[in-house]
Amino acid sequence: MKYNQWKAMLAISRASLTSIFRSPSAVIFSFLFPIIFILVFGFLSSSSPVIKITFDPASSNNNELYNNLLEKKSLKTVVSGKEKALDELSKGHITAILKISELPQGNFPRYNIEVTTSSAAADKIGLLQSIIQQSIAELNQENIPHQQTYVSLTKETIPGRIYRTIDFILPGQLGFSLLSAGVFGVAFIFFNLRQALVLKRFFATPIKRTYIVLGEGLGRIIFQMITAVVILLFGHFVFNFTLINGWVTFLELIALSLIGLIIFMGFGFVVSGVAKSESTIPPFANIVTLPQFLLAGTFFPVDNFPAWLQPLCNLLPLTHLNQAMRNVAFEGAHLVDCLPQLQILLIWGIVVYAIAIKVFKWE
Repeated sequence: MKYNQWKAMLAISRASLTSIFRSPSAVIFSFLFPIIFILVFGFLSSSSPVIKITFDPASSNNNELYNNLLEKKSLKTVVSGKEKALDELSKGHITAILKISELPQGNFPRYNIEVTTSSAAADKIGLLQSIIQQSIAELNQENIPHQQTYVSLTKETIPGRIYRTIDFILPGQLGFSLLSAGVFGVAFIFFNLRQALVLKRFFATPIKRTYIVLGEGLGRIIFQMITAVVILLFGHFVFNFTLINGWVTFLELIALSLIGLIIFMGFGFVVSGVAKSESTIPPFANIVTLPQFLLAGTFFPVDNFPAWLQPLCNLLPLTHLNQAMRNVAFEGAHLVDCLPQLQILLIWGIVVYAIAIKVFKWE
């Protein structure tokens, strides 16, 4: 009777999955830690000391009011066309569109500033108004201290979809959970299998090496996909995490999670191959995971970092996985719309698995 490689692979996967569930550390790091972070940030307000604004293309920006606003450290100016700005405004990605109009010389008020906001940024509008009023008060005091009419203010609010803290935090936490599982989980599993001579014992059986790797990898993938499902459903039903297209969005996020996990597992294979002892695995793994934890937009948008650091942030695979997940969950994008991010992830996958094949050890 011919030996069934697929049946043997599934037996290895089943045994691997059972051992993972029996490991308290695996369950805690995969399930508990992400949920704790989601709980912490889910209960926090989404207010931020940095307010993103853009100026209307028709705005008069060569004047003292414009310069005064630029000096406010809490304001961050982004450049975009009117149509894109309105779209970003309705999604809560920016807080307001400002338009400064210079009124005729010799008349008061001297300027009028029109502020267009949306209900999507309702939590930040109060802070923005305070900043603008501060600028107006400074110019009033400087130019006509006894009259409060140097700058007039008008405001318009358009409808928008509320962008909650959880809509940013949950994809970042899910992405980092996948990264940690892919790197630490795979590195420790295969190093220990090699050290305990389990892989060597497998060689005494008819199963081929490829199916050994696939069997162990499949067990890790099944476990982590269960984790992804739990995190997404917990965020949605407890904190109203946005799944803009319902179950379609949910399934696309699971697909992105699978793609990301497979790529991150490649880093784990590399670490298990270069590590000389079990104690060297954490330092090597942290070289991969820590920069991405800090710089890939897990907790803060990448554009909050200094301009010189952002190119490095945009090279990291977790950055692109996080971006794709947020686009799908909140923007309503589909996988086909995430091709730029998926292409970067594919390049990373090819490179990291090419290295893994070179450095992976069986004995």
